[in-house]
Amino acid sequence: MSQTRPTTPGRLSSLASPRTAAVLGAVVLGQFVFALVFAALDHQVTASFFVSTAGYLVFIAVGVVVAYHQPRNPVGWLLIFFTFFFTLGIDAQEYAVYCYLLGHRLPLASAGVLVKPVATPAFLLLPLAIGLFPDGGLASRRWRWVLWAYAVVSALVAINAFAPAVAAVAAHDVHIDGTADITDMSHLRGWLVHPPSWLTVATWALLAGTWLAFVGHQFVAWRRSAGERRQQLKWLACGAAVALGVGVIASSAAPGVLSTILGLGLFALPVSIGVGILRYRLYDIDRIISRTLSYSIVTGLLVGVYAGLVLLATQVLEVHSSVAVAVSTLVAAALFNPVRQRVQRVVDRRFNRARYDADRTVAAFAARLKDAIDLDTVRGDLAGTVQQTLEPVHLSLWVGTDDPWRQLTGSQ
Repeated sequence: MSQTRPTTPGRLSSLASPRTAAVLGAVVLGQFVFALVFAALDHQVTASFFVSTAGYLVFIAVGVVVAYHQPRNPVGWLLIFFTFFFTLGIDAQEYAVYCYLLGHRLPLASAGVLVKPVATPAFLLLPLAIGLFPDGGLASRRWRWVLWAYAVVSALVAINAFAPAVAAVAAHDVHIDGTADITDMSHLRGWLVHPPSWLTVATWALLAGTWLAFVGHQFVAWRRSAGERRQQLKWLACGAAVALGVGVIASSAAPGVLSTILGLGLFALPVSIGVGILRYRLYDIDRIISRTLSYSIVTGLLVGVYAGLVLLATQVLEVHSSVAVAVSTLVAAALFNPVRQRVQRVVDRRFNRARYDADRTVAAFAARLKDAIDLDTVRGDLAGTVQQTLEPVHLSLWVGTDDPWRQLTGSQ
């Protein structure tokens, strides 16, 4: 599968520089400060506000780091501009609420209403970052048609998002709610207020189809890749799974503060993108996946055992509830380590094969060592075992003879 590297000609190439990335990062930090000030003035500063603000700082941090080290890679710039436009929408929202709902006369109040919808199309930049991961190249020239289709659909979404605000400001009749959304749609006409159902269905179908195409592209790339590229795609898949499973599904089902905390799982996506592109501790991904899966499975099993024992003791055996809870807790705690070890072995066998094979190799060497009597055989077997499990570039072995150092070399 051929890769087409992104090229940035002329003046645009000079703008995509580490300095530009640093400047945009500073601008976004200023936007966060602006949002915090006006959220306080609007009496809208909550715990969820601080959690979401801290989370979006992850996006801008990863985007700036990637763009600083790889300025020709569009993925870093997509993360930067996603955060820039999304934060700009938050700023506009807080400013519009302060001016219109709280009645403070400040300049450019209508600009806040007009700019606030920019946060909606900003989200459409994230699928592009996933589709162009890790080096920003297209799989083939045919993918340009997919990007053009995505651009057209994104434009339709943007028009639909901005139309109510533009119509209200043009009519000098602005009515907004606590999130600066227009509440009076009477100024819109035709398709802008009542789009035909076929257009709505076609727009969302094209969006969903494009997102699935990006995911499918990365899945095919993973199947065909090996070595470092395969590890990069594993990082992307792991971050996307955590963002979807924890940040979206689990946070939607959880109540109150727990929902806000679980929502931080969304920000595993930019972290995984940054690690994958910058290749920082790239090969730890198998260990991370196996540990995450094993502890999730163990937690689910023990919670099920705990709940089952409590129900059995209180509903069937009619044991006092406090005694049942104490006994169930002790049983779950006693089962934790044995269950974890068994589950870890099963998960490592499937998702962390390198460690599983290394453990088996070391165990086999220990078994052979019990019957070995020849020093040269032991030395060779030990060197082979270390080379197979750890793959060092150079290996030195102390054997305790007249020639104290005998070097055995191997290539990684």
